[in-house]
Amino acid sequence: MSDYILLILGIILMLAGIIGCLVPVLPGPPLSFLGIILLHFSRFGEFSNSALIVFAAITVVVSVLDYVVPIWGTKRFGGSKYGTRGATIGLIIGIFLGPAGIIIGPFAGAFVGELLFKDDMKYALKAGFGSLLGFMTGIGLKLAASCVMTFYFVKEWIA
Repeated sequence: MSDYILLILGIILMLAGIIGCLVPVLPGPPLSFLGIILLHFSRFGEFSNSALIVFAAITVVVSVLDYVVPIWGTKRFGGSKYGTRGATIGLIIGIFLGPAGIIIGPFAGAFVGELLFKDDMKYALKAGFGSLLGFMTGIGLKLAASCVMTFYFVKEWIA
């Protein structure tokens, strides 16, 4: 009975992990990793210690990069701390505006932040684009990590 509960909770966590890659409020890869752990402790799956360590390392690296890459993108395209802070504020506001807000929010925030810092439209657009590119790269990395973990979850469960 408890194995089925672990399996069901693991499936829920895997789904929440994939959703969490697209919704910034939920930590996607950590939720997926917890799903792997729950399957490991059930009779439906048994991962090797090295596999669990690899999944844990991927989770940590992707989670750290998720915070670093948007900042890097903003800086790489010439943005300042105002653009980075604006992107963060835009992301927080964008969460309440749905999926489009999550994508447009960081761009708009970086754009406005850079306009406040330096009244140059071209400069602000470039920094906003860098923020958007960094944000989308972070989403891609999280989604790739969670999908790989979901693949191995299903593979281990079915095998």
